[in-house]
Amino acid sequence: MINLQDVKAGDIVLVQYEGNTVEGQVLEVNREDKQVCVQTGEQEFWYDLKDLYPIPLNEEQLLRLKFKKDDSLSVNGGGQIYVRGPFSVKLHTLADGMPATRLDYRDEHREIKGSITVNQLQNHYHAMTNFHLD
Repeated sequence: MINLQDVKAGDIVLVQYEGNTVEGQVLEVNREDKQVCVQTGEQEFWYDLKDLYPIPLNEEQLLRLKFKKDDSLSVNGGGQIYVRGPFSVKLHTLADGMPATRLDYRDEHREIKGSITVNQLQNHYHAMTNFHLD
């Protein structure tokens, strides 16, 4: 399940309907009824929060979002860095073994403990750049 405060129009999420799980894009959020309108392919449908799931952020998802892996910056075992324009995402592990994500955009930096999801990255990207990531 996904948290309502983490969902915004334009986010990419997974929805479950009649036993099938498909990827879709959030079109609208009804916070009062706790429902989200998601477009999957050509269809739009309102889903309850219990039917929405986040997509874990990994290399495959970053490449789908048009990030490029920067091998020159990903040296010395410091994690993997993915770049899209002036924005970069670093997936690494902290000293205590916990996964972490570092987001950089020009002079703004965000260090996030734990793994994040695609929709959370989209929301951070929008907050940092004023552009939607799709």
